[in-house]
Amino acid sequence: MLPRAFTYLCGMTDTPWFASWFDTSYYHQLYNHRSEEEAQAFIERLVDFLALEPKSEVLDLACGKGRHARTLHALGLNVLGTDLSPESIAFANESAVDGLQFRVQDMREPLPNKSFDAVFNLFTSFGYFDSTVENQRVIDAVNSMLKPGGILVIDFLNAQRVINTLVSAEEVQRDALTFKIRREITAGKVIKHIEFTDEAKDFHYTEQVQLLNLSDFEVLLNRDFRILHTFGKYALDAFDPSTSPRLIIIAQKK
Repeated sequence: MLPRAFTYLCGMTDTPWFASWFDTSYYHQLYNHRSEEEAQAFIERLVDFLALEPKSEVLDLACGKGRHARTLHALGLNVLGTDLSPESIAFANESAVDGLQFRVQDMREPLPNKSFDAVFNLFTSFGYFDSTVENQRVIDAVNSMLKPGGILVIDFLNAQRVINTLVSAEEVQRDALTFKIRREITAGKVIKHIEFTDEAKDFHYTEQVQLLNLSDFEVLLNRDFRILHTFGKYALDAFDPSTSPRLIIIAQKK
């Protein structure tokens, strides 16, 4: 799971930030603290809640290096993971086996001749684009790939809590690198500026994510989906707009 942003690498390029930043080793180094145990427990809890049949066909949309996809497969599901980052997919493909496959794909484009029982879009892998038109393209692509009655799971940040608890500046140490991070909220987006120096070169990357709330998702989903459940934590606690760390939406194709 946002206006089109630009990634800066020793100067400005016209490549969207998500197409460049996510494909660097620095991105994975900065976020290498993510808990594999928490991710696995969340997926196990989610699959149990959804009561998906063994061998169900599922899509991990914006799968990154495949940590969620691997857990989904270990739970008995047939999984395809897609991501825009060739580097992430190359890493994920090292664990590819029968029933667990990966491919490079833009989430705004449907996969031809593919249909799924469920689509998972996890860890704020949404809202990266210029407009709600682009967001709607993602939802429309998912709708075209889901079987009738299929399930869409969106795990997104809780916009109001981000606004309430924003840390404007911090430094994060990862091995020998010091990442200097500044955050701002502007034009309905949370923008993160990431600066660091490596081998005497200065780098500046930018992340941007739309601050979408539940009502925004209701508009996006209303035509083709009905929202069944909303949760606010990976433990699947009830969603509270003021305090929940996450907005987890479970919707069913009409």
